[in-house]
Amino acid sequence: MATAMRALGVEVIGASKSFGAFRALDDVTLKVAPGTVHALLGENGAGKSTLVKGLVGYGVLDHGAIRADGREVHIASPRDAQALGIGMVYQHFTLAAGLSVEENLLLARGKLPWKIDWPAEHAALDAFMRRMPFRLELDAPVSSLAAGEKQKLEILKQLYLEQRFLILDEPTSVLTPQEADEVLGLMRALASRGDLTILMITHKFREVMAYADSVTVLRKGRFVGTCAVADTDRDRLAAWMMGSDASVEARVGAAEDAGEIRLARRPCSPDAPVRLALSKLAVVDDRGHPAVRDATLAVRAGEILGLAGISGNGQKELIEALVGQRKIRSGGMSVEGAPYAATREEMTRMRVFALPEEPLRNACVAGMSVAENMASRDFDRAPLRRGGWWLDRRAMRSRAERLIAEFNVRPPLPERAIGTLSGGNVQRAVLARELGQEVNVLIVANPVFGLDFASVADIHARILAARDAGAAVLLVSEDLDELMELADRIVVMAEGRLVYETAAGEADRVVLGRHMAGHGDDGSPQTAEPAVLHASA
Repeated sequence: MATAMRALGVEVIGASKSFGAFRALDDVTLKVAPGTVHALLGENGAGKSTLVKGLVGYGVLDHGAIRADGREVHIASPRDAQALGIGMVYQHFTLAAGLSVEENLLLARGKLPWKIDWPAEHAALDAFMRRMPFRLELDAPVSSLAAGEKQKLEILKQLYLEQRFLILDEPTSVLTPQEADEVLGLMRALASRGDLTILMITHKFREVMAYADSVTVLRKGRFVGTCAVADTDRDRLAAWMMGSDASVEARVGAAEDAGEIRLARRPCSPDAPVRLALSKLAVVDDRGHPAVRDATLAVRAGEILGLAGISGNGQKELIEALVGQRKIRSGGMSVEGAPYAATREEMTRMRVFALPEEPLRNACVAGMSVAENMASRDFDRAPLRRGGWWLDRRAMRSRAERLIAEFNVRPPLPERAIGTLSGGNVQRAVLARELGQEVNVLIVANPVFGLDFASVADIHARILAARDAGAAVLLVSEDLDELMELADRIVVMAEGRLVYETAAGEADRVVLGRHMAGHGDDGSPQTAEPAVLHASA
């Protein structure tokens, strides 16, 4: 019975929080029963982060009450939250990569004696690790751990601090499908045993339906609804998140359910011309180490080729080479059979366009206006250039107004600095610039990371429309659900190599995850690029 009572129940009643005139939370109530997994859903700006910051002491609520184990508590700092047994595992790792597992666990305590008794600490940590549902070698350097092991260490840190209520912020965003299922399965087991209560922030409905007991949805800072997962479905949750007037198609897209989208696809003809091809491409990283190794692939007109892989396996360097931000070491690139070196002149002439990751940093000048950013591709050509090097600002504004309306950029102000727009509107503005003309090749990297569901549905629709208009699309994404929804074919990149290919309609998440982790179908390490990747070229 003592074990069953260890999990902490938490209730937030009438929570409100404002930042100036902006109401981030408006009378929100949330009840998380002890020993359960409770999912918290909502678009960007729904108030999820503001709510959990109030629970962990990083943002005191303006109004409302917090109850823990049935009694009202005051949380004014992270120390208050920790003392109550409330901890948080953040989306991005907070580990010291140069230290060991043991040293990271000790650092989590915050206060350490000036002289550490290492034999005693090691013995205590070894005993702690033996009690845990999953274990890591104490002397293992964090830099040697896989992403799933790092996520486990983040959770172990909270268990070491004897937390009883754990908030998981997008806990699987950097994990393979197998790692995600393992971590969430372990969390579910701990909750079922009564050791922990879990509040999970996620945008993946599959994880909600598979692992959560209950779910609460926020929208625009307000409480929309809560229910048992067994009593709801994806469409209902999507409607709650996006509003009751959301269309079926938008809700399905937001829920990452590929069924209806796949029905509308036109299979890419094997006779369609190859628009983008790589041949034994090799690229090095910033330290001169191999990042892309002998990559060979082909993307045809009217096709989306999805590139899957865990972050840090060469995708970033590949994209940079394709858009001219990084030199290649060897091998070749071609567009419609002609050599391609990703110069500005070639990209314009060959109609190669791109939406790189973090476009505000990689594809825009934040302090310049939306109109100026939309003109950055062709400011030196007619009709924007006239009379030599004079920039026709009237023509630039007129075109920007047309693209803003066509791509639904908000607010619709051409003179507004693009850096002041929301993430989704920055993406729309860049897509407007890149897709506002005929496109042969479109290179896209993690296009909807961190965006709200409405923006996701809109941007996905734009990518599909470019494909349907005949563009060859290379879509690089760390979100396997996104690739399985949009791509026609999927290839996997591991340790800089292209190691596996499959038709998206036949893709198996388990098989993809195994290859993403660097293991073949038989579980053995992969060291060579399979010949199947050359077949489509």
